[in-house]
Amino acid sequence: MAITLQSKYGLKRVVNASGRMSILGVSAPTDNVMEAMKQGGQSYVEIAELVKRSGEHVASVMGAEGAVVVNSASSGIALSVAAVVTRGSERSTLRLHQDSIVKNEIIMFKGHNVQYGVPVEMMIYLGGGKLVEVGYANEGRADHLEQAIGERTAAILFVKSHHCVQKNMIGLEEAQQVAKRHGIPLIVDAAAEEDLYSYVKLADLVIYSGSKAIEGPTSGIVAGRSPYVDWVRMQLHGIGRSMKVGKEVVFGLLAALDEYLVKEDKSGQEKQALEQLKVLADLPGVAVAIVQDEAGRSIFRGRIRLDSSIAGISAGEVNDQLRDGDIAVYTRDYGVRQGYFDLDPRSLQGDDLAVIIERIQQIVGGTTHV
Repeated sequence: MAITLQSKYGLKRVVNASGRMSILGVSAPTDNVMEAMKQGGQSYVEIAELVKRSGEHVASVMGAEGAVVVNSASSGIALSVAAVVTRGSERSTLRLHQDSIVKNEIIMFKGHNVQYGVPVEMMIYLGGGKLVEVGYANEGRADHLEQAIGERTAAILFVKSHHCVQKNMIGLEEAQQVAKRHGIPLIVDAAAEEDLYSYVKLADLVIYSGSKAIEGPTSGIVAGRSPYVDWVRMQLHGIGRSMKVGKEVVFGLLAALDEYLVKEDKSGQEKQALEQLKVLADLPGVAVAIVQDEAGRSIFRGRIRLDSSIAGISAGEVNDQLRDGDIAVYTRDYGVRQGYFDLDPRSLQGDDLAVIIERIQQIVGGTTHV
C-alpha cells in the first residue's frame, strides 16, 4: 500500500465537509493546475513582466481595467487599503507606518467586520488604514456610511460574504451610489464569491481568493479601475514585498482561472448526493434538511439538527467527536449553539460522504451499516 504524504508526516486523513476553508488548505487543485505550477516553478521568468502579463490576462477575463495577482485575499485587503491611503506616492508607500497620513480612514459596516481566521480590521490597519465602523450589528444603512464621510476618509470597504450580517443591510449597489456621490473609492472584499464579473462594474477595487471558488493554489486577485490598480501594484515594492507570490503560484492561478471559465455547474449533482444523508433521520433526535447558502449562492448543504433531549448528545458534542476522530471530519459548525451543523459537499472526495454517515451513526448510537 502506497504511503501518502499525510501519513509520512504524521497527519490525519481529513474529510472536508466544511467547504473551502483556509484551515484545511482551502481547495484541491486539478492535475492541470498542478502541471502549470510545475512548469512555472521549473522555469525562469522576468517577475516584473509576469506581474504585468498575468494582471492583463486576469483583467481581460473579468472585464476590469486592470488586475494584480497577490498571495491571498487577506493580503489583497491590506494592499488595497495601502493603495488608497498612499494614493500612488512612492514616499508614502515606503514609509507607510512611519509617516503620518491624514487621509487614512476606511469606513465599514459593523456587521462586515467579521472574524474569518483574522478580523477584517487587522488587514485594514496592516494596510495603514484606520477603521471607522458604522451601523449596528443588525443594521447597516446608506446614511450610516454618509454620516461618517469626512476629510480623512480614504475609502469605503464593503464585505460581500456569508460571514457578514445579512439582516437589514443595504446591498452593494446602494453602497456604490454613496461612494460615487462623494467621490470616494469603493473596495469590495468578495473573497469567496463565484461571480467574477458583476462586482468590477460597481467597485473601484475588488478582492477575490484564488483558492476558493476558482480552486487554484493559495493566492488572491485584486481587480478594478485605474489608477487604483496601479496603486496596488506599487505596494508590491512596499508592504507587499512580505506578501510576494511565487511564479509557480501565478501560473497555477492562471490555469485555474481558465478552467473556471468553462467549469460545469455541479450544484444540482451535489444537492442530489446530499439525499444520502437522510438515512441519518432514522437516528433518535436527528433531523436532516438540505439548505441553500445564506448569501444566496447556488450552493447546497446538508443540515444535521440534533434534539439533545432525545439523542442524548448535543450538536456541538457530535461535531467535536467528528473532528477529533482517527479520520478528522470537519463540518460547517457555525450553528452548533443553535443545535445543528452543516455538511458542504463541494470538497468531498471518494468515500467521504459514506465516512461521514457512518461516523455520525456511530457517535449518536445507531447502526454502523452504511
